[in-house]
Amino acid sequence: MNKPFIFKEFTVNQDRCAMKIGTDGVLLGAWTSLERKPFSILDIGAGTGVIALMLAQRSSAQVIDALEIDENAYEQCVENFEQSPWNDRLFCYHASLLEFAEEIDDTYDVIVSNPPFYQDNYKTNSTQRDLARFQDAMPFDHLLESVAKLLSKEGIFSVVIPFSEEQTFIHLALKYQLFSKDILHIKGSPEANIKRSLISFSFNKTETTIDELIIETSRHNYTEDYIALTKDFYLKM
Repeated sequence: MNKPFIFKEFTVNQDRCAMKIGTDGVLLGAWTSLERKPFSILDIGAGTGVIALMLAQRSSAQVIDALEIDENAYEQCVENFEQSPWNDRLFCYHASLLEFAEEIDDTYDVIVSNPPFYQDNYKTNSTQRDLARFQDAMPFDHLLESVAKLLSKEGIFSVVIPFSEEQTFIHLALKYQLFSKDILHIKGSPEANIKRSLISFSFNKTETTIDELIIETSRHNYTEDYIALTKDFYLKM
């Protein structure tokens, strides 16, 4: 699991990160809408930096900032940014979201987050892994409050959360005038239950569009939708 993860246009080292590269982050990095040609992007809770790197590959955004509180993950993220083809556009801050939201006056056109989620009953013996995975490190309410402050008026916020938390999260977002725009439900296979929700929000109230993505029809037989979404990144797609 500690081997570098090699994508088509960049490589991500992950030996010092509690949370390794997974499908959630890759899907969010590939799915997040860049149709408004953002000038600035922020990745909250960057981990290895994979989502920010994917957005750098997909866009010409001049400012791509990342935020990571865990020291080891922060150092790894910086290293991954520095060795990428877009190192002049990528920057990682070592700070908590609260500190960052208080100190930064600028806003971002696109904000993304693959936040920690698992409530207390899933704690493991690794504090670092728990910090990366648990909502108590970054409660949803706190995340949304900061996003509302940091997002530009016409900006888009994209997030990946467990499907079971979808309604709670959407309801919480309303408190900050953030309205769900697009939702993508992720299923591992056609028979499986929906596992994840990718949701985009904006300050503009529109009709919410809901789509579904199935990852594979059988083991390693990926669906055309999944291939279409990830083919610019995964080597074997």
